[in-house]
Amino acid sequence: MKLIMAPPTATQAGACPYRVLDEQDHEVAWVNDFLDAQHTRQLSPRSLRAYAYDLLHFARWFQSQPQAISELTESTLLDYVRHQLNQQPQPTPQTVNHRLTVIRCLYRFHHGQEIPAGHSHFQRTYTTRCPLGFGRPHRTTAFGLRLKQPQRVIQPLSAEQVANFWASFRTFRDLAVVGLMLLDGLRSCEILTLQLEDLKLADAQLHVLGKGRKQRTLPLPGEILEVLQNYLRLERPLTNSPYLFISLKGRRRGQPMTPVWTPLAIPPSSIAEHGSFRQSAPISTYFRSGHGARGHLLTRPPAPHGSCADSHHHALCPTGAPGHLARICARGR
Repeated sequence: MKLIMAPPTATQAGACPYRVLDEQDHEVAWVNDFLDAQHTRQLSPRSLRAYAYDLLHFARWFQSQPQAISELTESTLLDYVRHQLNQQPQPTPQTVNHRLTVIRCLYRFHHGQEIPAGHSHFQRTYTTRCPLGFGRPHRTTAFGLRLKQPQRVIQPLSAEQVANFWASFRTFRDLAVVGLMLLDGLRSCEILTLQLEDLKLADAQLHVLGKGRKQRTLPLPGEILEVLQNYLRLERPLTNSPYLFISLKGRRRGQPMTPVWTPLAIPPSSIAEHGSFRQSAPISTYFRSGHGARGHLLTRPPAPHGSCADSHHHALCPTGAPGHLARICARGR
């Protein structure tokens, strides 16, 4: 058996575009019903895709187990984790924990309760404090199997490396892209979808449609405001495109910038090449710690843990092992 992406077809109203099918091309109802519910919640297509591949991986393993989904316990999850850790390449703890979280959400969706303990009892104690930052920290106990995730070590760049980084850009457009990610914390996908009407130069504000179609308004620092004005006045070609950042030369001159997915870890100087945004090594990883850079010091990208850079990459590997579910197909979006 193998994993394939079927060509897009017509999608029923309210149905998730991703479907898990067995070897007879029959839908796996307990997976697809959950995905349909998440689609109704208006989760982003990327979140739905991640959930679908996590559940596909679990369903391939679970079909060989002599139990129904209603009989799932923490002992079953323990066996599933052991199965993953015996795979090559071995998934990262982050990937394993994400899969466990999705499975628990699936069980709550179908049965309205947490997964029972079975013969294995897991609990962990951690320290937390009030979200407002006052009061003493207190200890909290959480239940359920979860792998310990190693902490990433961020190494700051030297002053010379930072200077070389900024000197590597040759256009105001590229400086604006990097500046918005560094000072306003924009994601790469948010940069690509910015439109001219989102830019409020008179008010020094930027309207952003972000992850999960959440809208927010951000202030524009003076440095970025000046760079954007120079880009619009001196570099941006005359075009009918509503997008803010467009290609400056080549066959795509005047057209919106598009993401280019490559497996190469490229230097930040290649952030914009031939009118495209290389997203495999996002520029934000070079100068931020955590999600959403807002004025952090420039840093080297953290050393990856595990063998897969993408937390869901190994779920896409066509193992072709017998007894696995046949495929997951993407319907028309």
